[in-house]
Order: sequence, then structure tokens, then C-alpha cells
Amino acid sequence: MTINCLGNLINLSKPKILGILNLTPDSFYDGGSYKNEAEIITKVEKMLIDGADFIDIGGYSSRPGAINISVNEEIRRVAKVITLLKKQFPSILISIDTFRSNVAESFLDNGAAIINDISAGNLDIKMLETVAKYKVPYIMMHMKGTPQTMNTLTEYKNITQEIIFYFSEKIAQARSLGISDIIIDPGFGFSKKNEQNFELLNNLDLLRTLETPILTGISRKSMIYKTLNSSASEALNGTSALHMIALQKGSKILRAHDVKEAKECILLYQALSKSDN
Repeated sequence: MTINCLGNLINLSKPKILGILNLTPDSFYDGGSYKNEAEIITKVEKMLIDGADFIDIGGYSSRPGAINISVNEEIRRVAKVITLLKKQFPSILISIDTFRSNVAESFLDNGAAIINDISAGNLDIKMLETVAKYKVPYIMMHMKGTPQTMNTLTEYKNITQEIIFYFSEKIAQARSLGISDIIIDPGFGFSKKNEQNFELLNNLDLLRTLETPILTGISRKSMIYKTLNSSASEALNGTSALHMIALQKGSKILRAHDVKEAKECILLYQALSKSDN
């Protein structure tokens, strides 16, 4: 499996890391962490040194019940940072975490390489055609409703089957528009109860039938810290444990706050895989 990022052919036969850079004041773990440009550069430089293949930048908090901000505010939060990072790290591959086509287009015009959409086009009917226009990789996630309503939409007869069907339709729609590089994200924590998250992780390998790379976004999420009766700040060890499970189940990209530890999981997974040959 490969994806084309600004002319760079990225081979996903070896798992990759999408490092998280939240530019929101209210994200569940690191909201409001960066006070100035120097702190942002330091954070991103560390992620790149530690092994991040892509940096995922978001200006809209998608935590449950998050405040809905305007398109202009979302663009304002991110615009200067992209310019800063492209200047400081010319070869950086930036993913934009947004469900709005106007935001996506603004940053694709300024060097972004990937669009990461929590709604898979459901919250903006122009998103898919925008991605198709720019011919960039598209991460589509499973979610019901919006960040403001998703916690009330957690009923499933068979969560794994329903998500496979959801992605089958979305992939077909994207392909019909000419989008070739598609990555699926099951959406852990989005419109899912704690036990459903674990059921989905346990069945993650079944999503491989869709023949697209799987991204796993479980870093420091509540499925970890609620199970352990702790907090997001104490969820690194649990994150690493579940990252290894995700890799064994076929995940090709880990979306992570802690890049060094995610990279160690990948290296250990690769060593373990070689021992089976």
C-alpha cells in the first residue's frame, strides 16, 4: 500500500506515525499547550526527530461537546503555523484535521499534503470534490452526528458490520470522484461507548477486507483512562499497550501524541513480525 503526498510516494508496508499538533484551547489532552511560535517549533521538531512521518494539525476541537467555532476562526488558528512549519521544515508532510471544505482548500493551497476528515464528508458536501480536485490522500473517519451530538448516537446492532458498510459506501463515493489514496479511521471514541471501542479494536482486522490502509487514533483517549480509572495525562502506558494490539490487527498508521513511544511500538512490532518468518 502506498499514498502520494506532494509527489512523495509513501510506502505503508511499514507502519507510519501521524503526530498530533492541536492548536485548540479546549482539546481533551493538550488543548492550549503552545503559547508561542518557539514552543510549536520545538514540539514539531521533537516529533519529527522521534519518528513522525506526518504532522496532523487541527484548529477545531472535536472532543465530545466541543464548542462550534467559525470557519474564519479555524483558519486563523492554523494559517500562521503552517507557514511557520513549512519554512522551518521544508520537507514536512502536513495533514489538516478538518471537516470543512473551505478550510481544507485554504491549506491545500498553502502546502498541506493530507486531509483528515472526522465526518468522511458528511458535514460538508463539498469536501470530497475538494479532495478530488487537489488529488491528496484523504483520511475518512467513522462518526455519527457531530462532536456536539455524537455521544447521544451510540446504538448499533453490530458495530463492526455497520462500520464496514459505512466505509464501503464512502469509499465507493470517493472513488467515483477520482480520489485514489483513501485511509480509513474507525473513529474510536466518536459516537461509541467504551465497550464498543474495545469490541471494534478487537475486530479491527476485519476492516482489512476494505483494502485500504487503516489509521488508529486511540492516543490517550477515554477508552484507556476510564478503563484504568486514571486520566488522559496518565494514559501513555495504556496507549502503548493498545497501539501494539492495533498494529497486530493491521493498522498502518498510528495517530499519536507521544511519537517516541509510538515509534518504539512499531519497532517492537516489526521485530516480532520478523520472528514469525
